[in-house]
Amino acid sequence: MSELPPLSSSDEYARIIKQSYRRLLRSLPKPMSEEDCRAIRNALDLAAEAHRGQTRKTGEPYILHPIAVAQICVEEIGLGPTAVVCALLHDVVEDTAVTLDVIRERFGERVAMIVDGLTKLDKSMLNPSFRQAENLARVMRAMLVDVRVVLIKMADRLHNMRTIKGMSHDAQIRIAAETEAIYTPLAHRLGLYNIKTEFQDTFLKIVRPDEYREIADKLAQTKRSREQYIRDFIRPIDEALQKNTKGLKYRILGRPKSIYSIWSKMRKKEVAFEDIYDLFAIRIILDVPFEEEGLSCWLVYAIVTSIYQNIPSRQKDWITTPKANGYESLHTSVIGPGGKYVEVQIRTERMNEIAERGYAAHWKYKGLKLLHRNENVFDRWFNKIREVLENSEAANANQIMADFEDMMPEEEVYVLTPKGEIRFLKEGATALDFAFDIHSDIGCSCRAIRVNGSIVPFSYVLKNGDQVSVETDKSCRPSADWLRFVKTSKAKNRIRAFLKKERFKTAAEGLEILERKMRRLFDCSAEEHADALAKWYGFEERLEFLVAIALDQVNLARLKEFRLEDGLLKPAEPSPKIDSTYALDERPIERSNKPSDVIINNEPGNYYAYTLATCCNPIPSDDIFAYITSKEGVKIHRVTCANAPYLFANYSYRILPAHWGNTAKSNFVATIAITGIDDGPGIIQRISDHISGKGINIRSFSISSEDGYFQGRVALIVANEHQLQQVIKDLKQLKFIASVWRVE
Repeated sequence: MSELPPLSSSDEYARIIKQSYRRLLRSLPKPMSEEDCRAIRNALDLAAEAHRGQTRKTGEPYILHPIAVAQICVEEIGLGPTAVVCALLHDVVEDTAVTLDVIRERFGERVAMIVDGLTKLDKSMLNPSFRQAENLARVMRAMLVDVRVVLIKMADRLHNMRTIKGMSHDAQIRIAAETEAIYTPLAHRLGLYNIKTEFQDTFLKIVRPDEYREIADKLAQTKRSREQYIRDFIRPIDEALQKNTKGLKYRILGRPKSIYSIWSKMRKKEVAFEDIYDLFAIRIILDVPFEEEGLSCWLVYAIVTSIYQNIPSRQKDWITTPKANGYESLHTSVIGPGGKYVEVQIRTERMNEIAERGYAAHWKYKGLKLLHRNENVFDRWFNKIREVLENSEAANANQIMADFEDMMPEEEVYVLTPKGEIRFLKEGATALDFAFDIHSDIGCSCRAIRVNGSIVPFSYVLKNGDQVSVETDKSCRPSADWLRFVKTSKAKNRIRAFLKKERFKTAAEGLEILERKMRRLFDCSAEEHADALAKWYGFEERLEFLVAIALDQVNLARLKEFRLEDGLLKPAEPSPKIDSTYALDERPIERSNKPSDVIINNEPGNYYAYTLATCCNPIPSDDIFAYITSKEGVKIHRVTCANAPYLFANYSYRILPAHWGNTAKSNFVATIAITGIDDGPGIIQRISDHISGKGINIRSFSISSEDGYFQGRVALIVANEHQLQQVIKDLKQLKFIASVWRVE
């Protein structure tokens, strides 16, 4: 590699840059061309000068951020010199006086296009409600031209998450929630599993710090015993592979699952940490030629399952049918020593590189003849993105987000067309979703759907390997009921768009009817008076009024009660319908001096007439935020609410900071779930007595028991989260109780 010239300046700023720059140089692939060397150095010089004097929230010089992003691009994603240049320049257009024309002139059209894709929109260009969606759409449009745009964007977000401690607590929560809602599924779709895992763990650490620390502490306490267990588990596999495979090159890695993965499993299975058996994952990576990959992986699988008892229900073959993001691996779970479940992943070095680095590694192997396995995987995804961007209305930018969520699911199902083409949909997708996934016109004219040769309901949930065919009829049209049968945003959007189009047609018919009536009675145009008439008849909007006319739901005979004066219609009688909400909305907010239970945006909560969200039932001591709804006023949510990531990512402009105020005399309802051993009659009585004995009132209690095991839910009236946690802690001490947790 050609030696890059040293920085000319000798000041402290240059010294700090030089240290980071040297680390970046060491990570770059060698050798590099003179042209690439000059481009990287010129990019650093321009960025360093442009960002001079700027600092991050952490207090460090801003230039260290683009250098760190460039290093992530090289070391953790596997990108090359052009991506390094773009990463170094990714913030100069947005945050400094450097223009895109300067970038284009000095580094060429390709670099300028990538930097433009990485540049956020001007805040003055959009209403806040659209900004995040439009920024994402902008990145996606640029990605269709050069995928490095989104890969650099992932590196940028990763470094922001690693340095998030410099932000305020509210900003940390907002950024973490946005990352969980947008960047984590995007990392999953791009196959960047290490980055995805780090996003998830950091999100959990910020939003649920107590639960994160609890799992981290327990993993730390058992680290030595776990490492010994992994060594004991691997030893017989290693011996068998050496004995039964001649010259096979391989390596075996053992690791605990991520904290987020363990936490997610605890919630999904509703069990305690101690009841999670598969805390371990073993990865066997083979170094074999491409032609021998499948056979070699299955050979190793046979050896592993001959040593340990296999669990067939947990076997996943992503070699024969890779995931939609190109991920290939053979997974199974076995019962290891001591009866513990251990997940075993078997893959090749090529598969492992694709799993670790996603698209960047996939591109490296694009020249291989990949049979039918994962050829054009990303091309198919890009085509879906292109379709979303072409069909999404700019005025409904948030819908772009929902469409992208469909294309980036955590779990997927694959089905076959009649011709054998594999199509991937989100887990839980229905037969009708499949019809719309093929084409909007096919979905809208769907008459019947066959799965594996048999006609099924539109609501049939697709399973892996189903072969699906759609029968159409031009006379068939979507109905509002169809919205109950679909799970994907694409299908919902197309159905709603069709219904909206039909609604406008109906409204046009209603306007025509009203026009004839108005011409006959007053010799004037209906267009001029439709809005006033809609309000008089009690409709919230003109469209509803006109549709109702077309459906003969409006008594137009009452128009005779109007008279036309000076071009205005004046009714002789009051409106036939009075909507009390109008009067309510016009009343001034009563600003009481009484202390408020909640402080919103540094003001007493009663200024906002807030209510507590029923989706998460916040209680004092919970971290909370306020969300301004469109119709129900202000709702107070827990930061850990399941809806929080979506709200922060899509409606951050409606979020207000909030914390608890005067709650000394307030009581709140919180629900806990309990599981345990049903060792005889009196379970309800024993639990009730134990809770009541602590001075806690029970609002409701439900329980079910089967085969010596019970599950129950108890709604408690508590003063704060501390009191609730004390109840949970006390219940866990009872011998017949297996687990207790707060219900979200």
